[in-house]
Amino acid sequence: MRVHTFSDGDSLARAAANEAASRIRLAIATSGRARIIAATGTSQMAFLDALTQAPDVDWSNVEMFHLDEYIGLPADHPAAFRRYLLERLIRPAGIARAHLIDGERHPLDVCRELGREVTAAPIDVAFVGIGENGHLAFNDPPADFDTEEPYLVVRLDEACRRQQVGEQWFTSIDEVPERAITMSIRQILKSRAILAVVPEARKAPAVRLCLEGAISPMAPASILRTHADTSLFLDADSAALVKINA
Repeated sequence: MRVHTFSDGDSLARAAANEAASRIRLAIATSGRARIIAATGTSQMAFLDALTQAPDVDWSNVEMFHLDEYIGLPADHPAAFRRYLLERLIRPAGIARAHLIDGERHPLDVCRELGREVTAAPIDVAFVGIGENGHLAFNDPPADFDTEEPYLVVRLDEACRRQQVGEQWFTSIDEVPERAITMSIRQILKSRAILAVVPEARKAPAVRLCLEGAISPMAPASILRTHADTSLFLDADSAALVKINA
């Protein structure tokens, strides 16, 4: 894993966006298209804003999947990740083909259908974050490191649900759905490259756990250390608890 640290979140976002755009351009130049995975949440906003403004990216040849979605949440809800991606990535960039997780349909049908689509060809680059509880997508601890199913139905733990309230997507934990559909750990790891964008001080304990602790289902994002081409982008706040070379 390559770890990059920056003085502030804006510098992090620009650097990560430059790397992401380069990966997309290379995939299109090599095979005529780029297949990407996109993350959501407040920690990804500056990164996605910078990415959609990157020059010379042929978004018409980009196919996008996303990591997770709440079960039962309407697509127009302010916290729906479908809405987030439409507003912050798909429409601003002009992505022609996006596979959004429909949390209002039967979850197992959605998992099967998206699983067929995501495994049809390799993913060129995945953009991910790390949750306050160390989760990767909605794979909360203890995460399933073994299943080969591309998408899973999961039950969200309390720490994950409280993070959503802390980020002001919901006004109380009672409003946060208890179940979600998530891309599995093994499916994320099948991506050719992974860019983890992790700013903010509230992520510092999870970053330390995932970089310096054991590779364990109790620290789901620690599994990124096993991937051959992962880049972790931190700012001074999120990197504050770990010993790394800037």
